[in-house]
Amino acid sequence: MTNLLLAIIYLAFVSLGLPDSLLGSAWPSMYPELGVPVSFAGGVSMIIAFGTVVSSLQSDRLTRRFGTGRVTAFSVATTAVALLGFSLSRSYVELCLWAVPYGLGAGSVDASLNNYVALHYESRHMSWLHCMWGVGAAAGPYVMGWALTGGLGWPAGYRAIGVLQVALAATLMLTLPLWRGRDGSAAEAEAGEAPEGASGDREEDRPLSLREVVRIPGAKEVMVAFFCYSAIEQTCGLWTSSFLALGRGVPAETAAGFASLFYVGITVGRALSGFLTMRFRDAQMIRMGQAVILAGAACLLLPLGERVALAGVVLVGLGCAPVYPSIIHSTPEHFGARRSQAMIGVQMAAAYVGTCLMPPVFGLLANHVGVWLLPVWLLAILGVMVAMHERLVRVRR
Repeated sequence: MTNLLLAIIYLAFVSLGLPDSLLGSAWPSMYPELGVPVSFAGGVSMIIAFGTVVSSLQSDRLTRRFGTGRVTAFSVATTAVALLGFSLSRSYVELCLWAVPYGLGAGSVDASLNNYVALHYESRHMSWLHCMWGVGAAAGPYVMGWALTGGLGWPAGYRAIGVLQVALAATLMLTLPLWRGRDGSAAEAEAGEAPEGASGDREEDRPLSLREVVRIPGAKEVMVAFFCYSAIEQTCGLWTSSFLALGRGVPAETAAGFASLFYVGITVGRALSGFLTMRFRDAQMIRMGQAVILAGAACLLLPLGERVALAGVVLVGLGCAPVYPSIIHSTPEHFGARRSQAMIGVQMAAAYVGTCLMPPVFGLLANHVGVWLLPVWLLAILGVMVAMHERLVRVRR
């Protein structure tokens, strides 16, 4: 039964990744039909990101009350309804309205499942779990491409993914008995933990407020580390192609192809990281990832030719691979099982804020200074992330 439940969790993360890349792949076809400027995709993306932040911060309260299984099933169902709503939308306003439940559903399932796997499974499964997200994110544009090239239009692409999400939600509902005895508070009771709060008192089995979470030693450090990680990943994903073409003179077609290899590097790297975690601890995996990001950013910074710059893109992707899942998996070890859901919730929220905020900020810098600044930007953010992670390790030790 444990293996069956793990398979369901993997499937849930494939499903979580499927819609994440749909908006970008469909938007060139969507915005003329909706009658809005091409830049309006950012509005939909920001609404989704805001919803994920809100639901991530509520994940501790929801999981303690309803359990991971129910929260996951309901969140996937909410996302499915939102995707079907996207397929029926005929105006930009409708799209924005459906983006609200989409973001709320995605944030809840992300935080709840990450905490569940961190509590119950070994580090390798966390890496492979996020590898499954990459598989879903890579498959989404293919589904949308099938709909567009087949003359069915972008609504059919959203409808197809929405139907898949409905099927997964139904599967999760039917398999709710598998979660019994291994859910949230039950796991904590089995662990017999009652970690001390910021005041030194034993915590009650209740949801923690954001203020209480932030006061926990090490909380600020891990939130900043997550913010920095997402800033690196999302800025690279959005601006690498422009950097290669405008900053290094790489042909546009080649630059676009290698920019996509950044995400391939993350997905393949997480598959490999699962095996490396059998030998190395989470902190060691994070440091190795940071070292590889450093090497990749150096390749982008130094004027060593086109091939070195292209290799740098792949290296940054490979370096990003172990960092995110390893920080999440180490959360119960750093903060205790009782506080892990609350901590992972605020970590997810910090990551989404970094995702939403930092790529546009770099865009402003690129516009006023130059896109050549990308590796300097990456190195600066990496320095903050390394400092925060090392401080976290010291504080929680």
